[in-house]
Parts: sequence; C-alpha cells; structure tokens
Amino acid sequence: MADFDIARTRKSLFGALLDARDRFGRNKIALEDLERQPVSFGRLVLASLVLGRKLAGLTKEREHVAVLLPNVQGIAVTLFGLNAFGRVPAFLNFTAGLKNLKAACELAQIQTIVTSRRFIEQGKLDDILQALGEGRRIVWLEDVRASITSLDKLRGLVESWFARSVHARAGVRPDDPGVVLFTSGSEGKPKGVVLSNANLVANAYQVKAHAGDVLTPDDVFFNPLPIFHSFGLTAGLLTAVLNGMKSVLYPSPLHYRQIPKLVAGTRATIMLATDTFLQGYARAADEDDLKSVRYVIAGAERVKEETRKLWSRYGTVILEGYGATECSPVVACSLPDSNRPGSVGGFLPGIEWRLEPVEGIHEGGRLHVRGPNVMTGYLNPDAPGQIEPPADGWHDLGDIVTVDDGIVTIRGRAKRFAKVGGEMVSLAAIEAMAQGLWPESNHVVVALPDPRKGEQIVLVTDKPDADRDVLLAHARAEGFPELWVPKAILVSGIPVLGSGKIDYAATVDMARRLQAML
Repeated sequence: MADFDIARTRKSLFGALLDARDRFGRNKIALEDLERQPVSFGRLVLASLVLGRKLAGLTKEREHVAVLLPNVQGIAVTLFGLNAFGRVPAFLNFTAGLKNLKAACELAQIQTIVTSRRFIEQGKLDDILQALGEGRRIVWLEDVRASITSLDKLRGLVESWFARSVHARAGVRPDDPGVVLFTSGSEGKPKGVVLSNANLVANAYQVKAHAGDVLTPDDVFFNPLPIFHSFGLTAGLLTAVLNGMKSVLYPSPLHYRQIPKLVAGTRATIMLATDTFLQGYARAADEDDLKSVRYVIAGAERVKEETRKLWSRYGTVILEGYGATECSPVVACSLPDSNRPGSVGGFLPGIEWRLEPVEGIHEGGRLHVRGPNVMTGYLNPDAPGQIEPPADGWHDLGDIVTVDDGIVTIRGRAKRFAKVGGEMVSLAAIEAMAQGLWPESNHVVVALPDPRKGEQIVLVTDKPDADRDVLLAHARAEGFPELWVPKAILVSGIPVLGSGKIDYAATVDMARRLQAML
C-alpha cells in the first residue's frame, strides 16, 4: 500500500481534474459512454468550462443545483462544470419516487433542476418532473447546448489554457460543499449528505493509495451504477478519472444483456456493481463478453458464493468493499493478496476507527470512523441552509463488525439484530445460513413484532419450494440453535433500490402484509 498524503487532497473537484489532465495528458481518454464517443481529459475540461459558464449564468453562487440525469458523459460534464464556477450539484435519485424526490428538493432548497428531454421521455418521468418543477426552474441540457455559440466555444478554448485562473475566481475552497447526495432511505426517511470537495478528492486518492499497483493508468472502469449513489459517483467516476483512468458510464445497471456486450466492446478491466447485478450480468453474458475484466469491486450488499463461482469462469476476482454515503463512500476494500471471501478487506489509509460495545452482542462492536473522507455533515431539516457536522468528526456507521489482522468483517447492521426470547440474533447470519442451503436463490430475513417473544424472524425468499422443515434440518446440521430458525417462510420477489441494495423497509412492509393475509 502506497503512502497517503492528506495534504494532496486539499483541493476542489475541478482542481483535481486539472491536476489529472496535466499529469496524464490532455489527449488521454477520460470518459466514454453508451454512445461510444470517447472524451479526452482536455475535452472534458473544455466542455466543463463551456457548460459550467452557461449554467453559472442561470444560477447563483453556492446554489444547490439539482441534477436529474442518467450515467452519460453529460452528467460528468455537469458535475465538473458546476464545480468550476462555484455551484453545488445535488444529485437526485430518479428511482426514489415523487415523495422522496420532493423531500430532497425541499431539504436542499432546490431552485433549479438540470435535466435532459431525451432522458425524461425515455424514463417516462414527465409527471414526476412536472410535480418537482412547480416553483422551480427546469434547465434542459438540449437548450443549453443549442445556445452555445462559436464565440462561447472560442472563449472556452482560451479559458481551458488558463483554467486554474478561471476556477480561482469562483473561490471554491477544499472544505466547501462539493456535492449533496441523498441517502437511499432503505431504513427510513432520506437524509441530505453534504460531501466537501476535499472529502471526494480524498476518497478517490485513498482508494488508489490503498490499491497501489493493482490499479494502473491503463485500467478501464465500467460503471453502470448511478452517480446519484455515492458508490457510482466516487468509486465508478472520480476514482477512475482523478487517477488518470478511463471511466465508461452506462445509464442503467438493469440491462443484463446489453452491459456484457459493452464491457467486451470497451475492453473494461475493472467493473463496479452489487451482488444482485453481478449475478444478472454473468448469467446473461456470452462466453467471451466478460473476459477482459480482471477485478470486480462489489459493494452495497454481501457477495454470495454462487456469484463468485459465476465470475470465476472468466478468471475474474471479486473484491468486496464497504462504505457509506457519509464517508464519500469507501471505508474498506479487499485486495487480491488479502482477499478473504465474506470480509470487506482493510481500512483505507487515513481512516481512524473504533468499535463500541453493544449490549447482547459478544462478537465485534459498532463501527465508528473518522478521516478526510468523512462528510461535512447532514443538511438540517429544521434549519434550512445549516449543516449538522458529525461530533468530533466521528461517524457512526451503524454496523456491527469484527477486525482481525486489519481485515474487516461485517456481522450485520445494528438495526438488523432481533431480540428473540431475550437473545440477540443476527438476521445477516440467518440469511447466510439460508444462502448456504439454497445458493441459487435470494433471501432476506426480517424481524416482525411477536406478542410472546418480542420479535419473530421471517424469511422472505424467491425460492418457490422453500420448506421450513428442510431449513430447520440444515440449521441443526450447521450448529444453529432452533431459536434462530425463521418462524415463517414467505415466497416473493425481493424489492431492490435503484442503487442495487435490498430495500429493507419495503421488504418488511411486504412481509407484514403477506403475513396478515396468511
């Protein structure tokens, strides 16, 4: 692992892009997307200056500008363009539903939404945008592009040679807000997370320092994960581009047949995805589609053994990572020489950590971290414009983990332990048990209220013939107490968020309804 210099992270996002351009060359390719028209570092800086100046004319300094776009080159140009002129992109999760989108816009005091007609039409988001647009300005990228004159392009070209001076006039400091992201709301109401410029730059540099020679300037990242999700933003876009690698953006992780074809076409070597999506790609791919992929960096949910087997036929190694939006997001990541399936690797350089004991849990503790990638804070819902910073810089990740020889293993969300008959039971451990019995299916374990035992455990599975007696026999053979065996099994599809994570809130709600019907 290379040394990590925190002082290097004290810069803006656009400043870090200029550093990458100057270090790796104006002609090196930085971006590609579905259209297959690669963009060099020089072109990315130029496009960001031209678009950024246009958007600056429509917005105020330091304004939170909502960005409602898919993973195409335009979203990266919008991000760097807004940053170049001192605006703060607030990325909206277009899969979150109108209620959550409205709450996000109110929380971040959104007055302007940047989007694309083509995207709104293809995504059938007209009604949602109309509702969000009440009292707000909608800026269509197609109109902005049409308004760009030859003079604008000439000015941008000149400014690209003096980009640092142009950016300096915006007065963007490292600790100023870089982006606003909204947590997925998988366990409650979404929060507005403010990540500073330095947070994002630090995390991109931390990942590279942690990986060392595993990542090279010749690597090509394939990123189908939405940029409104911190994994897609930092791991998929910023880690690649700010470290001189190409990022290939793809607009939807759900296109299981198309994605392997584009992976083959772009000869991608690094892929980012969640377990759910990885299974879909491996099953839909033709024999040679994925053979260029050396490493998959998987996050957001535990990787199943079945998924590893599917990818091993391509010679691909799956490396599990771990993080949270509040940490920009990466906290730990496995490396090839210390890749223990089931763990999430070592902490990134520059991160302090501590485990706090939890009553009733005898193995591990609740993880708290502090470091240059830990957020500025949450937007205060009761005081618009104010940010609530983490106490003394420490963020409580809400996960129970163990750390062995520096390797982190997640035992479960603190919220995902149930109290049954006075004993703390890990829902994640029961899911792993079910996965061991039925590896080709997906399983979620939830806890529902029980008048006698406090809580009862229910398994939600997409295995049509799942049988409790078979599960009970398997649990006994594996040494699990009977208390840990789900009281009921409900067969159903499992709700998933746009980010690829399991939607636990929706799963619990569905389990309650199914159980009431039974």
